[in-house]
Amino acid sequence: MESSGIHKGSCHCGAVEFTVNLPNGIEGPYRCNCSLCDRRGAIAAPVQMEEFKVTKGEEFLTLYQFNTQVAKHYFCAQCGIYTHHQRRSNPSQFSYNVACLEGINSQDIECVGFIDGVNHAMDQ
Repeated sequence: MESSGIHKGSCHCGAVEFTVNLPNGIEGPYRCNCSLCDRRGAIAAPVQMEEFKVTKGEEFLTLYQFNTQVAKHYFCAQCGIYTHHQRRSNPSQFSYNVACLEGINSQDIECVGFIDGVNHAMDQ
């Protein structure tokens, strides 16, 4: 699908930059239908937290939480782009916005997964 190793990513305006270690390339890309994900329309992919690092502009990240207040969604305060979030279903992981990666056309990514955030298991 795409090359493995360290990938660089950023928000739209470049205020926030990050790296993500993808030794096997992008794994587990998904879309979610929760009220936030459905509106933002991003393709996300999970990684262990230690594989994701904000390298520039942490001060520009804005935190947004809703519903159970467990997941932590991060956006650039300048351009509004969602870069990543700490997952509610697995708080030891981040999911990153695949479209933020340099050299990756998110339109070429086949979403192999779907998360039913409307009927999330943690809400049962």
